[in-house]
Amino acid sequence: MPTQFINYLTIENIYLWTNFSIIPFWLMLIIIPNSKFTQVLVNTVILPLILSSIYLYVLFQMVVTEMTILEVLKLYVSLDNLYALFATESFLTIFWLHFVSLNLFLGLWVARDGYKYNIPKSVVFFPLVLIYFTGPLGIVLHWLVKIFYGKRITFHD
Repeated sequence: MPTQFINYLTIENIYLWTNFSIIPFWLMLIIIPNSKFTQVLVNTVILPLILSSIYLYVLFQMVVTEMTILEVLKLYVSLDNLYALFATESFLTIFWLHFVSLNLFLGLWVARDGYKYNIPKSVVFFPLVLIYFTGPLGIVLHWLVKIFYGKRITFHD
């Protein structure tokens, strides 16, 4: 049984399952951000633990089968090295897990700010969708919305 499960944990399956499983959490943030259900599932350590466990598994598999940590650190030396790393499935999946995790964290932060500043859910919807697809653009839009609803400009919170 464990061998079958390990054989199922291919990079492709991890990528697909991560993409499909993260969508319900985003829908909860967009549709019911302040419900207890959302707070328990999205605002606890459960989801970060799951994503970081997957991250560590893929990193371990990458180091064991493909390359050493020193080879990964070469990404800081040149753009060609970064390009070469992104050509490997494992590193690309690690990047994707990183991106998904950070965007979910940002989405949670925006949803909390929406509640804190009494921003209507219909307005918070747009920054959340932008964060899901293009993290930084959604944050900029959220900051502009926050200025309008918060009636002040702040660079820290």
